[in-house]
Parts: sequence; C-alpha cells; structure tokens
Amino acid sequence: MKKFLLFAIIILSFTLVSIFVAEKTDVLGLQRQPLAVSFQENEGHLVLSWERLPYPCFYRIETYSKTTGLVEGEPELHFFLGDFTFGSSYEVPRSAIPMYYRVTAYGMFGQLTDPSAPIPNPNFAKAPQETAPVPIFHYTTSNKASLMPFLVWHTVPDAVCYEVELLSAPPAQEGGIQLDQAAHLYSTRKVYTNGWQADLRPYAAKGVVYWRARALNLHMQPIGVFSKAEPIHIDSSLPMPQAPLLNNFDQMPDFEQPDYPVYHWIPLHDIMHYEVELMTKPPEIEHGTQPDKGRVWSRIVDSADTCYDEYARPYAGEYYWRVRALDANNNIIGTWSDTAQFIVPQRDSRVQAAVLGDSITHGGGAISYSPASLEYSYTTYLDFPCLNLGRSGDTSTMTKDRFEADVMPFHPLNLMIMTGSNSLRTSDIKPQDIINDLTVIRDKCLSHDIRPIFLTLMPINPANIKYAFHTDTDPEWRLKLNLVNGWIRQQDYFIDLEPYFYDAAGQQLDTGFAIDGLHPDIRGKMLMGEIINMHKNKFR
Repeated sequence: MKKFLLFAIIILSFTLVSIFVAEKTDVLGLQRQPLAVSFQENEGHLVLSWERLPYPCFYRIETYSKTTGLVEGEPELHFFLGDFTFGSSYEVPRSAIPMYYRVTAYGMFGQLTDPSAPIPNPNFAKAPQETAPVPIFHYTTSNKASLMPFLVWHTVPDAVCYEVELLSAPPAQEGGIQLDQAAHLYSTRKVYTNGWQADLRPYAAKGVVYWRARALNLHMQPIGVFSKAEPIHIDSSLPMPQAPLLNNFDQMPDFEQPDYPVYHWIPLHDIMHYEVELMTKPPEIEHGTQPDKGRVWSRIVDSADTCYDEYARPYAGEYYWRVRALDANNNIIGTWSDTAQFIVPQRDSRVQAAVLGDSITHGGGAISYSPASLEYSYTTYLDFPCLNLGRSGDTSTMTKDRFEADVMPFHPLNLMIMTGSNSLRTSDIKPQDIINDLTVIRDKCLSHDIRPIFLTLMPINPANIKYAFHTDTDPEWRLKLNLVNGWIRQQDYFIDLEPYFYDAAGQQLDTGFAIDGLHPDIRGKMLMGEIINMHKNKFR
C-alpha cells in the first residue's frame, strides 16, 4: 500500500511539474495563438465557443459595452460582468445594446493567454445604415407555425416602432427600406415592441408565407433596413397562442427590477386590454383562466404591452407575475401567460448608493421603452451597485413626499437626487417651488446621516416634447432651469450633467440624446452614467 501511495505521489508530482513547465515555458507555442471564437444562436440564446487549449485550464469571459467617448478620462469600454467556465463554450448574457466579449485562458499556475480582442455580439455588428432586426423565432418545415404565430426579433436600439411586412415570396431585393411591390401581402407600422402576433388566417391555403421587419424612429423614418425575409411554414392544425408572450428576450446582464417594477410583454393580435397579477409564490395553476388565490396585487391596464406597478417592492424575496388579455368589458380572452420571476435581494442594513427622482431616473426612453428595459436606465452604466428609487411621473413635490416611504427602508449612505424636470414644463409650478422641495429632501437626508448628491437638471426640447406627447412647455423653462441648477451648484455635493446635453446651438436638449425632448435614450443614459462615474470621489 505504501509503495502504491509513493508511486501515486511521484506520478502526481511529475504531472504537476510537467504542467508547470508547459505553462511557464509555453513549449507547445499555444499561448501566443488567439483563441478561435465563434457564435451560435438558438431562439435568443447566444453561445460563444472556442477551441480548448491542451492544458488543464479554465476560461474567464468578460462582458463590456463601448462608452460614448464624450467624458474626458472615461475608458473606451464599460465593464459589465465577468464569469468563469471550465468548458469551451459559454452562453453570453442577453442584451439590448451592442456588447463585446473577451475570453482569457487560465491554467493551474496563472494566466495562460492575453485577453482576446473585444469580440462584438453579431446581432449588433452591422453599420448603422445596415442595421436590421434579427429574427429570434424561426418557423421551418420541422417547426411549423400556427395560423397566428408570434414573430419575434432582437430589439434595434432607439427604435420607436417597427414596420412588419408579410409577403407571398421572398422580395425581389433583400434589405432596403421600401415595401416589396410584387410579393407584398400586408404590412403594419403599429408594432411598438420587438414582437408581433401575425394573423395568417387569410393566407392559410398558401402553406408558406414570408415576413420581415424594419425599425422606425419617432417620425416614422427608417432606422437601417428591412431584415432578411424569413419563411413561415404554416400548419393550420396547430393550436393558436391564446396568451401574451413574456418579453424577456433582450434583458441587460444581471437584470434587476427597479424598486417600482414595470412588467412588459408581446401582446395578442389587436388586443389592447390586459390584466397583470403579482404573487410571492408560483401560481397554483399555470396557464389557467382564473386569478391565482395567492396573488398579492393585480392591475388592469389599457396598454398593449406594459404595466407600471404603482407600489414599490422593497421587501426581499421572490416575486412572480403573469398577464392575460381582456376584452373591452373585462371578459377573459384566452389564458394567463407563462409566469415570470424576479428577485428582490436581501440588502445590507444600509445600501451604499441609491438614486431618487422621476422618470428620467426610473428609466425608459425612445417613447416605447419602459423602465423594464434597463438599457434605458443610467444606473445600468454606473461602475458601482446602485438602487433605483425612481418613479415615473413624479413632480419634485411627489418625490419629496415619498422620501420616508421609499428612501428610509434602505437608509443609503449616498443618495443621488434628480427631480424637477416635469415641474419645469408646467407653468403653474414656480422655480422656487422646486427649490423648496429639493431643500426639504436635502434636510431630510442630512438629518438621517444620508449624503445628498444632487444631479443638475438637463435641458429639454419643447418642440420634440410637443411632437411626442402633444403637450406644451412653459416658455419660461430656461429661466427655471437656471435658477434650480444655480441652487444645486451651491450645495456641498453635486454632479453637473447640464452642460453635456445641449445641442450645437447651446439652446436646448440635443435630439441625439433624447428623441422625445425629455427622456434621454440609450446614448444619453450612458453619458449620464459616465459623468457620474467620473465623480465617484463625491461618494463616501
């Protein structure tokens, strides 16, 4: 037995020495070779693969996005997360913006290779003028569609809506921005999310039709081109979907709902009335027709794809939600959707940082994206964890009035405060009213040992607000902005966002940052995060 153990020790020692020599001397010359990487996608799941090195090793995969390049000192890439695998493939986190990945090999005795060059997500690799929606679902001869299938694609950043075209055959020319004249069957521009339930009943006899989509901006102008036409092979005997489709295809890494959650889905064809229910346990009956006995909240909305929770959800635990369609008289259509889950984590007695404010803080942008789309939240681009206590629709007074209920349960060490943009637009709210509200918030922070860090309000664009929301803006908004931001700049701790967001004339909010004239879109939210990152010395 002793001889066997001695022999095993000798073999193990020899193996470890061999590995050490191989790694440190790179006798095989493999460490200088870049990892060969490829992508494969299946229904929204994107897998990154590479050739395994002949060493016992593991691999670190890092996820990044590019920064705007508008803030001095900001790095070229913003780090999102890192993960490890012992395999030779990795399912990359879903995202709704261009992401880049680096893969590094590590052996038993340290790093084996340099990080690979940033590898772009292929769904976002095209030039802006060639951008096209990338289909997620494919209806092939082996996976046929019912007469009312969901057509789903990856979101195009900042697309306000989409135009979908059904065709009897592939178009004469792929791509482009024009509807096809010869094969055109039907088209609609009333698609405000990255999916649409098609009604193929008029074309059942054809057996196969084609579809494609293109992204549009607020003015119904194309963003890029039509996607490549996809065949839809039809099987009329298949059951048609009777429930909305949960829309979790393009979520940012480490998705976490804001304190005031928002729920969104892909709607049923031409249905505008829905009920959402929230539970703390999975429903007793999946895909039923009745409310769950254990639900803790529900809401009926006249919205095709989004529901805002009017209550904060600060308590740690698991939450489950689902949605069903109703007619105009609240009669049930079909069944409940699948059930989605989100987790409110257990937090320390005092969180390090939180943000408080209105819809600019809560998230959302480009008209059609709610705070559930975290690519439109500036907290997504911060270099540190930050709790989102924003609530859409707040005036400065509304933000002030919910301080005890929404801020104090978390007792943050640092609280970033940005509220008053909605008050700027309203002529019956005076600048001193906003300043008074901010003063109360500041004093409440100081009395509870919370460091108030004010963010200056950004300019707005009245013409774009008028076009997007059909509302007028107080003509004195610039004076109000100057007075409010002047007060903010007198505080002990503030971060000055305002100068970065003007148009070339220096008069109003640049449309390139916010198409609706008020809520920054992805690039604007990135810029907000980058400015804050460069002022981390203001945080304790």
